[in-house]
Amino acid sequence: MTWDVEEFVRAAAATVEELAAHVDESRRGLTPVLGRRPPYELAERLGLARWIREGGMTPESHAEFLAAYLAEGSRPHHPASLGHQIAAPDFPAALADLVHGVTNNPMAVYEMGAAAATVEFEVVRWMLGKAGFGETGGGVLTHGGSLANLTALLAARAAAAPDAWAEGTPGDLALLVPEASHYSLARAAAILGLGERAVLPLDADPLGRIDVARLPAALDRVRRAGRRPMALVANACATGTGLYDDLRGVGGFCAANGIWFHVDGAHGASALLSEGHRHLLDGIELADSLIWDAHKMLRTSGLAAAVLTRRRDDLDAAFRQRASYLFYGAQDFDSAGRTVECAKAALGLKIFLNLAWRGERGLGEYVAGRYAAARRLWELGRERPGFVFPYEPQSNIVCFRYGTGDQAAIRERLMADGSFHLTSAEIGGVRHLRVTVMSPSTDDKTLEALLDRIAGTGDRTA
Repeated sequence: MTWDVEEFVRAAAATVEELAAHVDESRRGLTPVLGRRPPYELAERLGLARWIREGGMTPESHAEFLAAYLAEGSRPHHPASLGHQIAAPDFPAALADLVHGVTNNPMAVYEMGAAAATVEFEVVRWMLGKAGFGETGGGVLTHGGSLANLTALLAARAAAAPDAWAEGTPGDLALLVPEASHYSLARAAAILGLGERAVLPLDADPLGRIDVARLPAALDRVRRAGRRPMALVANACATGTGLYDDLRGVGGFCAANGIWFHVDGAHGASALLSEGHRHLLDGIELADSLIWDAHKMLRTSGLAAAVLTRRRDDLDAAFRQRASYLFYGAQDFDSAGRTVECAKAALGLKIFLNLAWRGERGLGEYVAGRYAAARRLWELGRERPGFVFPYEPQSNIVCFRYGTGDQAAIRERLMADGSFHLTSAEIGGVRHLRVTVMSPSTDDKTLEALLDRIAGTGDRTA
């Protein structure tokens, strides 16, 4: 069945019209910030079974379906969207999704998407420069930070155990991480064959940041247990708290002891673009590997994450594959040998178009603005009775408590009426409310309303 170009144009126009209205009403806060009907109820409302069984959708019925579809789910453009670390995507990145959706050039094999691959090369080169890795570094884009962490640790394993691809992962390897690290690191260790028991926690301060002074003791414990470090991971920033580890201190220790230094910069590496915040990443150039998500603070849609290594050959060593139909001859421009994915989307185009429209300065100003908004919440909340903030925020993530009641119950009430979307996290074993300021529409008025709503709700649940 071939494309009906005229029908596509009509359907695309209807789609753009519905999406534009969705973004506009979201950013003006005219709707609840999220909808989450039970699946069985939502499936009935959307008529899913009938459409699957009968087909026959037209541009007109598609518009009706899309309006109902967009009414449910979360609205990251909404000023009250303060929950997860997902971007309010800028429209240039959305255009890139449309281009890839139509052209379908999976570019990990250069001949299948030369323009897409070339754009990715240039975007990665730009990111390497920002990280301080320069022309000697290597990099690739993947579908998300979990795959990026896995890929980086594959490179670390290849450095520590060059025969592991053929012979299996040695049983004496260990991964050293602070407990505040993202769960994908422990998952990657299990996938790599280390097992969760090989993931050894590092000593940290009460807020979960690596205690650099206690790293020698941690290394001694690892060695006395008959293990050798495959990699040591630092957070930039931690997913739960938004706090940065001391990268220079950790990196210096790793360099002195011959340990692979990996930085999970999925969320916080974008601070490299903000003149007032790049100091938080001082020492990043000491890392052997770094991940950096664009679908967080670079405002692309999901998913687009970079894996960057200080030495190009380290990334090339991560994978060993044979497939006579794919890997043969001179393939200098293929990136399939550097990623789990083969059919990889044109991820670089999303980042490139955001840069092409906004420039480094524009994206840096966005990062600085959202970091400033989180700090503003901290400033406003500290002045109110009942609110306790355990730390001064370093990023656009901030945790706090209201009163002594059930913080999860407060969150659930706000979510149930659609007034605010926020999450929660434990600090020192104590549950806190957690805010991540992502939407450009979130301002002081939003933050004041949030504090008012939490106080009112918290008093009722106490």
